[in-house]
Amino acid sequence: MPSGDSLFPYAELQVEDRLDLRQVKMDDAVELFAAVDANREYLREWLPWLDRTNNVDDETSFIASTLEEYERGDGVLYGIRLEGNLIGTISLNWIDRVNRGCGVGYWLAEDQTGNGYATKSCIRLMEHCFDDLKLHRFVLEAATDNFPSRTIAENLGMRLEGITKDREWLYDHYVDAALYAITAPEWRARVQD
Repeated sequence: MPSGDSLFPYAELQVEDRLDLRQVKMDDAVELFAAVDANREYLREWLPWLDRTNNVDDETSFIASTLEEYERGDGVLYGIRLEGNLIGTISLNWIDRVNRGCGVGYWLAEDQTGNGYATKSCIRLMEHCFDDLKLHRFVLEAATDNFPSRTIAENLGMRLEGITKDREWLYDHYVDAALYAITAPEWRARVQD
C-alpha cells in the first residue's frame, strides 16, 4: 500500500477526454441530489438507498459519511463527470487492506447509459486500484437480474465466483447477487493480450 497521508493520493482520475472521476465533496451536494432525484425511479430498480435520500440535507449527510470513510482509508466516492457535469457516481464501497481487495459500486443517470461510461469508469478505477494503490483483487456485485451491470463485469473479464442468496434488501424483497472478481495479474494479462 502506498505510504503518506492518504490511501487515495488522487482526488481526480481522467478516464478519457471529456470524462473524468472527481472525488465528491460537500459542495457537490446540491448537484448530486439533483442527479439522484431526476433519476429516482430509474435508480430504484437496483439501488436500495433512494428512500433515505429525500433532500439536499440527506445528500450532505451521505457525503459526510463518505468523506469519513475516505479519511479512514475505507472507501472513496467519485462523481462521474462528462464535460464537467455530474452524470453518476462510482465508488470503492469497501477496502480490505489486509488482503488488498476492494469492492466497486456505481450508477449513471438514465440518459447517459449505453455510452460505455460505466465500463470506462470501472476500467479507470480498476487501473488506479491495481497500479497506484497496489490492491490485488477488485470485486463487483450485482443483483442476478441486473443484466447491464453483469454485462459490464463480464466485458471487463471478471470471473463469476458465485451467487449470494438474499444478498440485499431492496425495499420490500431480497435480491440474490452475482459476485464477480478479477485480480491484478489477471487484469494485466488481459490488457496485454
